[in-house]
Order: sequence, then structure tokens, then C-alpha cells
Amino acid sequence: MRLEFVVEGSKGDHYLATFEREGTNLNAFCTCQAGENGLYCKHRFALMDGDVSSLISGNVNDVERLKTMIQGTDIESAYTRVQDATKAFDAAKKELGTAKKALAKAMCR
Repeated sequence: MRLEFVVEGSKGDHYLATFEREGTNLNAFCTCQAGENGLYCKHRFALMDGDVSSLISGNVNDVERLKTMIQGTDIESAYTRVQDATKAFDAAKKELGTAKKALAKAMCR
């Protein structure tokens, strides 16, 4: 199974993000500089998260298919780990903000 998405980068450039599943292996490519260098690519991650804000190819229904396509693949657990770490990071940021406010309040007594 293969899905292709044309996405718009932050500077207006267009990139092709491709997801291809063979058995339990999922390959994900993007023609952006980060993607071509094997680095974190926000376009692939956004699509995996269901974010279609940069999608210009119009195949929104394929984004839902992508979520199903990830299941049972070699990257599913790594992707889940990223999602869990993101939630923990967001919770820690919120707690840090609360702690800083409490410290500031304690300093102004």
C-alpha cells in the first residue's frame, strides 16, 4: 500500500510525503531537506498526527487511511513512544509554569 501527499512548507515550498507499507514495514519519505537527510520531518509527523493544515493535494481521506496503515508496523511502537513523550513534556511544561507562578507569588510577600 502506498499513500502520497503534497504538503506546503513554512516558506511556501511544496514537498511530496510518501508512505509505503510492505508487510509490517512502513517507510516514510519526504522531499523536504530534513526528510531527504533522514532527520525529523514535521510534514510526515503532522500527517501521522492527522494534521492536514499543510496538505494541498486534497486527499484528506488518505490521512485517515494513514492512521490505519501505521498499525502493526515496525514504527508503531516508536510513534507511540513519541506521542507519550510529547504528552509527558506538555504536562511537565504546565507543571513548571504553575511552580514558577507559585515561586513568584512567594517572593512578593
